[in-house]
Amino acid sequence: MAHVFSTINLKGGVGKTTTTVAVAETLAAGFGKRVLVIDLDPQTNATTMLIGEERWRELNDAGHTLARLFKDALEPDNKQFDFDSALQQHVSDVSGAYGLDLLPSSLDLIDVQDRLASTPSGKFYSVNPIELLWRAVKARLDDYDIVIVDCPPNLGIITLNGLRISHGYIIPTIPDILSTYGIPQIVTRVKEFSDEIAETIEPLGIVVTKFQSNSSVHANVLRNLRAGTDAPVFDTIIAQANDIAAAAEHQQYSRTLKQKYGYRGLADAYWSLAKEILARLEG
Repeated sequence: MAHVFSTINLKGGVGKTTTTVAVAETLAAGFGKRVLVIDLDPQTNATTMLIGEERWRELNDAGHTLARLFKDALEPDNKQFDFDSALQQHVSDVSGAYGLDLLPSSLDLIDVQDRLASTPSGKFYSVNPIELLWRAVKARLDDYDIVIVDCPPNLGIITLNGLRISHGYIIPTIPDILSTYGIPQIVTRVKEFSDEIAETIEPLGIVVTKFQSNSSVHANVLRNLRAGTDAPVFDTIIAQANDIAAAAEHQQYSRTLKQKYGYRGLADAYWSLAKEILARLEG
């Protein structure tokens, strides 16, 4: 059975998507796992990191993204989403990440998400707007060892679709006041949602990103996170690094994890984080 988890933070710019992609590539290339990334974030950053902007535009123009899935719910007489046409296989420019697939996002999700609450309920009232993704992918999840859902920076209906198929979630965050402010709200809201649907969705942990060792603020916030009770904190710390910006650009040539994420410890940190996540999923 696939292990499914979401990545969430209510604040942008905290390394959420970079963490998603780096962990996915590391699990595929370094641990030999079959991995599916489901990009629900309208910013489409995970999608362009894995397949490049040109390929994304082709898929978007053809309607082969997850935006089409949610549009179908709003236009039930005009269903066009096809899982196999949307699924991008063997993505990533990392050598060895052959087992990494992607369901791409679209900027169109920005317009769609505000309308999903009015989704027609269907002939037998069987259409629930928080189960649209689950209905589309449930038969294919077990093709994979790990499924990672990159959620939008909010707790709206699209994020709830990602949580609906998840067994747990991680919260990437910069250790500062603004980036960590929403963590208690995330944990509380997901717990309430979990209870409502009678499915367990556990907080796997907080991932500290863009850490600056010379910052007293970062050190103090990290200490408070580890002493807190909202969610456990992963031992692995992702340091601030210039290599992250270069890694975000999809290349046409193949490169190793260390070539992509640099030789100054960042690739090793993602390896360590992937190992921790895998242990919590399997434990």
